[in-house]
Amino acid sequence: MHVFLTGATGLIGRAVARALLERGEQVTALSRAPGGRGRLPPGTRAVVGDPVRPGRWQEELLRADACVHLAGEPLDRGRWNAERRRVIRESRIASTRCVAEVLGGAGPRVLVCGSAVGVYGDRGDEELDESAAPGSGFLAELGQEWEAAATPARGRARVVALRTGIVLARDGGALPRMTLPFRLFAGGPLGDGRFWQPWIHLADEVGLILLSLEHPGADGPLNAVAPNPVQNRDLARAIGKALNRPSVLPAPALALRMALGELASEVLASQRAVPRKALGLGYRFRFPEVTAALRDLLG
Repeated sequence: MHVFLTGATGLIGRAVARALLERGEQVTALSRAPGGRGRLPPGTRAVVGDPVRPGRWQEELLRADACVHLAGEPLDRGRWNAERRRVIRESRIASTRCVAEVLGGAGPRVLVCGSAVGVYGDRGDEELDESAAPGSGFLAELGQEWEAAATPARGRARVVALRTGIVLARDGGALPRMTLPFRLFAGGPLGDGRFWQPWIHLADEVGLILLSLEHPGADGPLNAVAPNPVQNRDLARAIGKALNRPSVLPAPALALRMALGELASEVLASQRAVPRKALGLGYRFRFPEVTAALRDLLG
């Protein structure tokens, strides 16, 4: 299989490229700058281009069998303002539209496209599988537009919207930032710690992307989360246990809002998302429990 990959220099993209190459697949990765080649696994073929704008990279996309589209500006790079929100939206929606418009006429018959559990909004204790209605708020509305941008590819290609939770990984993503207060003996829950946090080990995130590429039953939204979401207070307790550190100093919600601004509301949103579709397709999670995942990553 020849896979065209965007977002290839990111945490998930690098892991996906590595897994595909280890299986003997061919990977062509889109990078916005020639310097991105140095961050790609050996054996990856790189092409230069900006996914938010049409370009010659789309000719390379036509030659692939499948596309994994993970490009998107990080959400936590600075405080949100009007310009920051514009960049976040464009990096996801415009890039997805550029990919989908190619697939709508020719090229790959499979598109695995990034999305996020933020599409569900703040839902309290409600269990959220892929049939749940979208919520409200910036990230929920962004998620709906993001997934809708893939519409031109539907009908001709099988399109999977990968609604990802917090990806736990050893060398990047949220976990190193989450563990820092604990390493300084100042860790604990955020606010009251009762909000639900859907999470997934990087190995299972990659596994679900591979499943989405191969399984004809993978179509539409797919929750890329572990089967056992946890409340923030339980996640804090599990991190403290894995690091042999206390987990009793809460970060007040007001302080978070002062530090993060609008982003704080999204950080404190409760999403009890479950991977009902992935389990129905027969996927077996390597790390269904957060304690085992953290033991693997932090032990």
